[in-house]
Amino acid sequence: MAELTFTYGTMAAGKSTLALQLCWQLREGRSDVALWTFGDRSANGMVTSRIGIEAQAEAVIPGASLAGHIDRALQEGTNILVIDEVQFASVGQVDELAQMVDDHDVDIHAFGLCADFLLNVFPGSARLFAIADWAHELPLTSSCWCGQKGRCNARLVDGAVAREGNQFYTGDVLQGTVHYQVLCRKHYRSGQLGPDDQ
Repeated sequence: MAELTFTYGTMAAGKSTLALQLCWQLREGRSDVALWTFGDRSANGMVTSRIGIEAQAEAVIPGASLAGHIDRALQEGTNILVIDEVQFASVGQVDELAQMVDDHDVDIHAFGLCADFLLNVFPGSARLFAIADWAHELPLTSSCWCGQKGRCNARLVDGAVAREGNQFYTGDVLQGTVHYQVLCRKHYRSGQLGPDDQ
């Protein structure tokens, strides 16, 4: 019986690394494994990890119908689908993925963030929490500068924690005056970015 699984964690927790590792291991013994991404820090059509590994992937546009992607995957004999950056999927796209599992017996392993920089759950992630067969947090988590568990993906704009803005902003950890830092809840609330930041 095929299943839809959702593995989530904070930024820099190793989600893309695990997705790439799973895809590589599965492809060692079979040829029916596909890799998709809903957006990556690099160019379209790649899944990249901050530790330096990467692989070609099928780029999926957030919000668009998955019908063409699903038809192509089924024609190619895909039985296992690994997806990165699934938090950017729409609710409708997550429902299409669930239908792919239920109607075509394709195992789907989806990896992504749970919450955005304002600590709001992404719509795609919320839908996965509601309908996935399994949802689990990565055992490896990022830590705040203070050593506590990092729960919050803070968006920094000009060195300060942003408290408003568009939920969807793709790119690497550093991009112009905008970058991200994982913080514990206390330091996310206070906006303290390090021991010397009073």
